[in-house]
Amino acid sequence: MDGQQTPPPSGSGVNMNINIDKNKTRKVVTAVVIVLVLVFLGINSFYTVKETETAVVTTFGSPTLNTNRGLQFKIPVIQEVTKVDTTVRSLTIGYVDNNDGTTSDRDYESIMITNDMNFIMVDFYVTYQVTDPVAYMYNSDAPAAILKNMVQNAIRSTVSAYPVDSVLTVAKSDIQNNIKDVVKDGLESTNIGLSIVDIQMQDAEPPTQEIKDAFAGVETEKQNKESAINEANKYRNEQLPLAEAEADKIVRAAEATKQARINEATGQVARFLKEYEEYVKYPLITKQRMFYETMEEILPNVKIIINDDESGGKTQVFMNDLSDALGTNGAIADTAARAASSGTGQTSSGEEE
Repeated sequence: MDGQQTPPPSGSGVNMNINIDKNKTRKVVTAVVIVLVLVFLGINSFYTVKETETAVVTTFGSPTLNTNRGLQFKIPVIQEVTKVDTTVRSLTIGYVDNNDGTTSDRDYESIMITNDMNFIMVDFYVTYQVTDPVAYMYNSDAPAAILKNMVQNAIRSTVSAYPVDSVLTVAKSDIQNNIKDVVKDGLESTNIGLSIVDIQMQDAEPPTQEIKDAFAGVETEKQNKESAINEANKYRNEQLPLAEAEADKIVRAAEATKQARINEATGQVARFLKEYEEYVKYPLITKQRMFYETMEEILPNVKIIINDDESGGKTQVFMNDLSDALGTNGAIADTAARAASSGTGQTSSGEEE
């Protein structure tokens, strides 16, 4: 009996097996939990930032900006990451874009009043961008709505400073620039993390068809005016060179005539002085020669009118024709010479006295 082992009590082996199984189960569960926790921590320890995004990392409620791109690390549980889209966004005033590519009017946004008390419908397309993600997330609950209200107020105050004709025609650029400046100043003062990129006036038209037709007629006449001005400028550009060439031609001809007259006058003066020198030397001979030369030029063109008292007719002949008909070619010259001699003789006798 002393050499024999005492058998265990009934059921003790089963309890031991159960305890061993429970311990194994706890270890397996613990291992699985640890693995899951490690997987969770590993997954939540990394995040990816795209090129069009900026990450805001919050550590115990304190935000910081992460401008790096690609795969980034964070402390799980302690740090939270919010990705902000920094691409250019847009909003519309006066209309809305539908999913099917069409647009729907929003008259309550587009109708405005000008400074000459006229109503007008104006649509705008606004582009903006998130430039400060931290301010965008924490300085306001609805930054996009604040921006839209700010743009609408700037549009109404700016459009109301212009007459309706200017809004419809020439003031588009000025209105856009003024609105952009006002919104820019407003965004800087509110600091909601947004900045304006551009503001464009899409459409500006009167609220009724009759007024639209009237303004269309005005615009047509303005285009006709511009067309007429362009045609006039074209004609001027074509005719001006021709007129300048003609003027230059006239000036050159006048200069040539002037020079010819000067040369002629100079020659006549020289001839007169030469004749005067001869006259001083031989006064009588010079007078006779000048008389003969003058008669040779005048007498051939002298017209004689002969009246016939019986028939009442008149006959016109020239001196040279009469000379040829009478055969007295030298008679007239001799008569003129004698008259000249008689006259000059009296003159000379007078001079002698």
